[in-house]
Amino acid sequence: MLKRLYDWTMAKAGSKDSTKWLAAVSFAESSFFPLPPDLLLVPMVIANRRAWWKLAAICTLASVVGGIAGYMIGFFLYETVGRWVIDFYHLTDKFEALRQTFVDYGAEILIIKGMTPIPYKLLTITAGVAHLPLWVFIGASVISRSMRFFLVAALLYFFGEPIRAFIEKRLTLVTSVFAAALIGGFLVVKLL
Repeated sequence: MLKRLYDWTMAKAGSKDSTKWLAAVSFAESSFFPLPPDLLLVPMVIANRRAWWKLAAICTLASVVGGIAGYMIGFFLYETVGRWVIDFYHLTDKFEALRQTFVDYGAEILIIKGMTPIPYKLLTITAGVAHLPLWVFIGASVISRSMRFFLVAALLYFFGEPIRAFIEKRLTLVTSVFAAALIGGFLVVKLL
């Protein structure tokens, strides 16, 4: 099933309506869809490097709006829809651990984990269940999602095809190093 979904996503990246598909996948991934928008973003930026900024902005905006939908699922519909999404993707253990982390750290967790390959839907639904203030959720989502998508798109713009292969093989490493730098920045600010 995942292979068919991947093939479908790649076909949409080359279609004339690719930016609409990019927005739709970015929105859906934030609340229920299994594949990350990077699968569309990467080939689209490679195909049209001058549009890197626009494509990253589409990903960011649609992901944040989709994240609000995921947040609302967690806030209002967890017992029906939210629990089903979490169970469907076998994320129950991660959800329980993350819920307490949101209570303790809120926005910082969303900013850091929102840049990683952790399913964003897990973060959005959990933030709603934890009743993270909506304005905090939106602000942290804008920061984390823009940093993730603009980082990927900028690397593709400046380095082209060689960086695509590197990102596809080591997306976890790239985002983890970036997240580590961000954590270091938070620590420096807190300690000063």
